[in-house]
Amino acid sequence: MNMRPILLCTDMDRTLIPNGLQAEYPPSRRRFTDFCSLSEITLAYVTGRDIALLEEAIAEFNLPVPNYAITDVGSKIYRNSDGRWSELAEWEAEIGNAWKKVSREEIVTNLSGIEGLKLQESSKQNTHKVSYYADLDFASADFYLNAAESALRPLQIDSSLIWSVDETRHQGLLDVLPANATKLHAIEFLHALLGVHAERLIFAGDSGNDLPVLTSPVPSVLVANATDEIKSQAERLAVENGCREQLFVAKNDELNRGNYSAGILQGVGHYFPDSREILTEWSAFYE
Repeated sequence: MNMRPILLCTDMDRTLIPNGLQAEYPPSRRRFTDFCSLSEITLAYVTGRDIALLEEAIAEFNLPVPNYAITDVGSKIYRNSDGRWSELAEWEAEIGNAWKKVSREEIVTNLSGIEGLKLQESSKQNTHKVSYYADLDFASADFYLNAAESALRPLQIDSSLIWSVDETRHQGLLDVLPANATKLHAIEFLHALLGVHAERLIFAGDSGNDLPVLTSPVPSVLVANATDEIKSQAERLAVENGCREQLFVAKNDELNRGNYSAGILQGVGHYFPDSREILTEWSAFYE
């Protein structure tokens, strides 16, 4: 095999981790782990989880330990060296100026009057991330996003609002971050830091908070277990952004060989022909 280095970035929940409503192709996680063990692969998890919950998921689902972890919806980046995590101070400095001197407590105060929002546990907060649960039975995503935007306006900070839905709990999730503390910017930052060739980067995702990356110039794969709504949104936005060639939508079959880690590897085969030799047993995964 003669494969050039790849920076493989992937979301965790319902992208790599099979904790969605659809079935997983049983051998796929083992195949994914085998692939990520190759010296040519630098693996980065991109997740809303904090580092403790990320470690729990690795143990529970028998996942490969990554080289890097972009956590807390992009507000933290960690390097793994011999099993030890160290936070990238360069990233903290990169995003630190967006909120100026406004504290997270001031942000919480301004959002406290929005009915249906509930502050998440302290373990899910950090210096540059304020996270809420949103009651979907009370109001829609548009209501919460518009209300939060209005509430934050007096603070005059550069922030981004990240919305997603926990399908298994029928619960909205709203994160307030510095405007540049996004998954997309974090991936681009890590990519530049490592000096990997632009054509050897790939991202995999499944949900609304992955759309900024899925519809960007970053070569991306949308796993087949994503909802029809997300697939439609991703394809439309990718076209609008002039990035349709950078979006691969994994295809399913009767064995679910497009869901979760199987879909990720399907995308790897699509973008990197030199990886197909090791994926020959899954020859149906790429065109």
